[in-house]
Amino acid sequence: MTKATAQVRRIYDEPEADDGQRVLLDRLWPRGVSKARAQLPAWCKQVAPSTGLRRWYDHDPAKFDEFATRYREELKVDDHAAAYAQLEAMAAVGALTLLTAAKRDDISEAAVLAHLLRHREAEWPSSSRG
Repeated sequence: MTKATAQVRRIYDEPEADDGQRVLLDRLWPRGVSKARAQLPAWCKQVAPSTGLRRWYDHDPAKFDEFATRYREELKVDDHAAAYAQLEAMAAVGALTLLTAAKRDDISEAAVLAHLLRHREAEWPSSSRG
């Protein structure tokens, strides 16, 4: 099995030629971005972290590793699992750009998903992000 090509970008960044399929992952549509400007074939809000997990995490870099662990568990059940399977299928076809409105995309759900899609592994690498 070949590794998927998945990259992370902010929805506010201009589309680039190497984006491939662009998918917004956030549960809510980002402020100030028109659907035409976003150039999205897909909005996969079902894969977004639960409201409880998102509020607990609050994009605190110190909580990222624990967030990634909890989020991977959410991805194993119900709508999250189906949405993740959809992303896997999209990544298997070609380049995939995972979009988020988060100020720091490197500590977002998009970063977790990109890692999982690229490596197809259950473990998140231990890191200190800050």
